[in-house]
Amino acid sequence: MSHDQYFKLDYEYSKKDIYKLLCVPIEKQRGNWDTGYTQYNNIWYLFVNIGASGRTGHNYKNEKVGNKFKWYGKGGSKLLHPSIQSLLSHNANVCIFYRNDSRKEFTYGGQVLAETYKDSSPVEIIWKPIISKSENFYYPDEIQEPLKYFEGTKATISVNVYERNRKARDKCLEIYGLSCTVCNFNFGKEYGEIGKGYIQVHHLVPLASIDKLYELDPIRDLRPVCPNCHAMLHKLSPPLSISELGNILKQKSR
Repeated sequence: MSHDQYFKLDYEYSKKDIYKLLCVPIEKQRGNWDTGYTQYNNIWYLFVNIGASGRTGHNYKNEKVGNKFKWYGKGGSKLLHPSIQSLLSHNANVCIFYRNDSRKEFTYGGQVLAETYKDSSPVEIIWKPIISKSENFYYPDEIQEPLKYFEGTKATISVNVYERNRKARDKCLEIYGLSCTVCNFNFGKEYGEIGKGYIQVHHLVPLASIDKLYELDPIRDLRPVCPNCHAMLHKLSPPLSISELGNILKQKSR
């Protein structure tokens, strides 16, 4: 099971964000979630401080080297401990979050697999990503979002990637809800708990056509859409409007 449906590479998340996205009951929050690594619903979640001490004051010299992570288990951890054996299992499902400042939120580093390990105490493991950033697919306006309230500034990687705004997305969903504004599909109603809260957000004016920094109005500029409708909106260039795609669906249903 891929947790990239809940988390996106290089996005920042607080523990409260993670609890909400995973629907963690209040009575199961904190505790093991604050110890550096925990297992929930058969998924391991690693929280790695790099160059910074954790909440207990320990600094295990974790490192990020390229897209890999050198990581150390809890103090006194040994290779034969059940938790370490579970993490190293060939079918383990492990998600990693990291930060360089213990006062800031965690960045999602993706799903990882143990590449090498040392039988030391604490245990040392080199984690490598299962899916690289270049393989991760995004719709044209579902690209990464820093915590700012402006959009449109370009950052060059190998293609132009437009800076995004997470707060604007949240405001859009607060106003318009979680049903697709084209076909009215709602993931929570159709899939239950696993689909609760999931929807994509479409820019009515494509970012690529603006080519400058601009202040985003989430009520004017954004609409919630399901992935199918989102893909069809961007099937043409310039994209179809919400009403145009809605009319296509109405014609097909006659």
